[in-house]
Amino acid sequence: MRSMRKRNVTVIGAARSGLAVALLLRRHGAEVFVTEQGGLAEHVRDELASVGIAFEEGGHSTRGLEAEFCVLSPGISPESDFPRAVSCGGIPLLSEIEVASHFCNARIAAVTGTDGKTTTVSLLEAICHNESREQGFAVFSAGNIGVPFSAVADRTMPEDIVVLELSSYQLEGCQSFRPEVAVITNIAPDHLDRYGGSLERYAEAKFRIFSHQKPGDTLVLNADDLWLQDSFHRVEAGYRGRLCTFGLDASREQVFSRPGAFLRNGLLTLLRENGQDEPLLEASQVLKRGFSGEHNLSNALAATAAAAALGISVGAISKGLQEFSGVEHRQEYVKEIRGITCINDAKATNLNALKTALEACDGKLVLIAGGRDKGGDLQELQSLVADRVAAMVVIGEAALRFRKAFEGMVPVMTAGSLGEAVRLGLEHARPGQTLLFSPGCSSFDMFSDFEERGRMFKKILEEGV
Repeated sequence: MRSMRKRNVTVIGAARSGLAVALLLRRHGAEVFVTEQGGLAEHVRDELASVGIAFEEGGHSTRGLEAEFCVLSPGISPESDFPRAVSCGGIPLLSEIEVASHFCNARIAAVTGTDGKTTTVSLLEAICHNESREQGFAVFSAGNIGVPFSAVADRTMPEDIVVLELSSYQLEGCQSFRPEVAVITNIAPDHLDRYGGSLERYAEAKFRIFSHQKPGDTLVLNADDLWLQDSFHRVEAGYRGRLCTFGLDASREQVFSRPGAFLRNGLLTLLRENGQDEPLLEASQVLKRGFSGEHNLSNALAATAAAAALGISVGAISKGLQEFSGVEHRQEYVKEIRGITCINDAKATNLNALKTALEACDGKLVLIAGGRDKGGDLQELQSLVADRVAAMVVIGEAALRFRKAFEGMVPVMTAGSLGEAVRLGLEHARPGQTLLFSPGCSSFDMFSDFEERGRMFKKILEEGV
């Protein structure tokens, strides 16, 4: 991307990433205009005004079309009215990730997939930090994990590493984004409301993470994921980089016939390109309370394969895996109340994440689920619910759909608030059981994001109900 000086750019949407990319572009001399459909917080208005960024709120005017290119915030569909007008006008419509990548001097490792992104990114960041203490480079984590890429991109040096968590939304507007290492954790139904009910369209957005990689770059795939196995042949022929895999079953190393990281005889093991095995740790050295279950072993293997592709030492990988204790809002142990274990899985924003949480819990549990429906087949959860769930409390816009799917199978109660849901859940749970908050839906009907609903769940438990 050529110099930004005096170039007219419109940023559509002023949430975290929109604000960050507007400030980034302004720092590099662009004439930035921010257009927001809703209202702007006072601190956002003040920050934009302080650096001379013009803005509008409460709707989009034609002024936003007076730009060389536009940057679309990930929460706004490119099919909505104003972005469609931008595209119809022949104005390039880019993502914040695409724009930020042009200002990044560091090596980039990017992680996408339906589930496990945040955990894999957090693990990889911890592993890289161990190496950085010896080597002296800086490590940044950004993207969907919370810190916008634009907030750190132009602070990086060539020896640094940026670990990005990327959603399908963030990848949609990427036209040349190229990570040195790309990871796909899995593909399962999610955001089908955005993609017209098509898993293929959703996966195509995910696959943009590697579409511009070159020889010498690495793509890390989940060899246990049947959808990836069945579909990757469509793009493999045109892929120019190096393929690696990870998985819980070492016999699957031949699925893509590539090196990577696998569980072999209870050991997390690196498979090197020369065909040699390099055992790292026993699975029991990685798993602990707050970080348990086969899905987390899979995340650990994904991070291991990515770290090896970056050239991180075995010592730093092993140390990072041993020290990692889990991610906030992801199957997070909160406390025990009257013998009931309370787990915060507020980051479960889709049905596959809810399924994983149900499988990870020991014994019977009381489930709090619901929120804004994103599509997906609840019938696929019925056998698991019948086996694991003693009672269910449903909340939010999806409450009725959950009730219809599971009523008659287990007791189902509807709550008007999260506080009421916690109270009902604790009333119906018995000592030795688990109260699991795993919504399986997005948070936007009741909360600003999953972090807010997770913090609220913990606050309710700490303050008593």
